[in-house]
This record gives sequence, structure tokens and C-alpha cells, in this order.
Amino acid sequence: MNDDPIGALDDLYQEVILDHYRKPRNFGTLPGADRTVEGHNPLCGDHIILQVKMKGDVIEDLRFQGKGCAISTASASIMTDAVRGKTRAEAEAAFEKFHDLVTGKGNGADPGLGKLAVFAGVSEFPVRVKCASLAWHTLKAALEGDRSSVSTE
Repeated sequence: MNDDPIGALDDLYQEVILDHYRKPRNFGTLPGADRTVEGHNPLCGDHIILQVKMKGDVIEDLRFQGKGCAISTASASIMTDAVRGKTRAEAEAAFEKFHDLVTGKGNGADPGLGKLAVFAGVSEFPVRVKCASLAWHTLKAALEGDRSSVSTE
């Protein structure tokens, strides 16, 4: 047991990331998807296919497929839960908060981040920022509807 409150929080965050990596939520194909975007992180080898089903301006459902490191897979898993049912504007605002968090500009204590706060430590490892943000950049492209492929390079 970790008696250090900061260390205990780090352990919890690590466990959440590992759980979403081992058992990703919303993994698989999405029948009826109206947007499909592929994302790549050439540096790490992460690859994602994101499928989104919109109902008007609301993300009705989304799923992802692909292979990636623990950070990339966990980020995609948690992202799909975080933005389902949100409007495009709400999802874009979540993208900005998340991007600020993983690049060290945000606050991991922001209550609007929910489980996404587990990625606060990524900012200490700049090479991992692209892993954490791949799914988010892919979502942004899907919402914009103007690209079929995204790269973190």
C-alpha cells in the first residue's frame, strides 16, 4: 500500500490506463457509422480506425479499432466514453481541454475532464503526447468530415 497521497494517485492513474488498455471500451466496428477516419502515429506505430455515427449535431455512437501502445489504446477507450452523447461543440471543447492537459498547459484537477485526468502525467514525456492525442485528432477530423486519414507527424 502506498502511504504517499501523490504516489497513490499515480498508482490509481496507472491502473486506470492499464485497465482500458487490457479491456478497451467501445472497441470494434460500428454498423451504420457515417464517418470513418484512420489515424497513424508513425513514431510509435499506433494505428486507429475511428467510426462515428452522428444524429444531427450529436455523437450518437463511436467505436475504434486498431493497435497501439497502452497510452494510445487507453486514450481512445476513455475518449469514446467521454464524448458519446455530446454535441460536436462539446466534443471539440473536450479535445481542447485534453490537448492542454497532455501538453502541460492544462489542469488535471479540472472537474470537466473526468477520467481523462489520468493522462496528466503524459506531459512529462513529450514523445507520448502523440500517443495520447492520436484518437482525439482522429475524432476531430471525423467531426470536420474533411479528411480520410490523420497522422501525428
